[in-house]
Amino acid sequence: MKTTHHSEFLKLQTVFIKPAKNAFVSDNELIAQWQELNYLSRPDFNSSLAEYKIFQEYFANKNIEIHSFPFDEHVKIDSIYCRDASIATDFGMIICNMGKGGRINEPQSHLEVYKLNNIPVLGTIEAPGTLEGGDVAWLDETTLAVGYTYRTNLEGIAQLKALLEPKGIEVIVVELPHYKGKSDVFHLISILSPVDKDLAVVYSPLMPIKFRNELLDRGFELIEVPEEEFESMGCNVLAVAPRQCVMVAGNPITKKLLEIAGCEVTSYKGDEISVKGGGGPTCLTRPMQRLL
Repeated sequence: MKTTHHSEFLKLQTVFIKPAKNAFVSDNELIAQWQELNYLSRPDFNSSLAEYKIFQEYFANKNIEIHSFPFDEHVKIDSIYCRDASIATDFGMIICNMGKGGRINEPQSHLEVYKLNNIPVLGTIEAPGTLEGGDVAWLDETTLAVGYTYRTNLEGIAQLKALLEPKGIEVIVVELPHYKGKSDVFHLISILSPVDKDLAVVYSPLMPIKFRNELLDRGFELIEVPEEEFESMGCNVLAVAPRQCVMVAGNPITKKLLEIAGCEVTSYKGDEISVKGGGGPTCLTRPMQRLL
């Protein structure tokens, strides 16, 4: 049974998550941190636990092997969005260097967990380079797209290329716009979610023409998220198998378009764990092995 880490849509076998109880910790922690980390409003701790329980059960019910990042006093509530601090490759993990100052300790926290679990590490992004996992997406097994954003800079991208290009991986750089500026959560996966080898959810108004054409040239059919569902994270869709997706509730148009394209779509209530902090299901997970 062959597996790969180089996919956003093949059948998911293993995933790392950081449960709300390990990241949010308590109402006191949420009260202390939500404003400095630019949340829309303060999540309610007990409600977040209830939401996360249902979110986690989705993966358990799919017989996906779940590993949890533990509580770590050195990281903040944003650590619930565990995609961002590391990148999974078939050659080992890449430990990121966060572009958001409040998250600077998260990569080290991931590294310690990987060492404990004997998960190999390919390399680490070092300052002045920055790179966040939300800015990378596999288009196929040998092609990785990376966003040039306020969270991921050119030095970080150069280091990523130095790690992967000698191993035969093509790294495509996608220059994203200013949009709402440095304090906003705006990653590549804010505008792109591949859900099959030839199907991707996109938000074209913020997508560079060159990259959109690249997706079309590669044979992707594009599901266009409407403007009214962009801020509610309609474009943030996690595939656990080809055309088998999970997304935040409250995006009925995008959900319907996915279903018309032949996708099985599950929505979860994410007011506390997703909407307030700006992190959908792709952000809440660090997918690892997928079945080839």
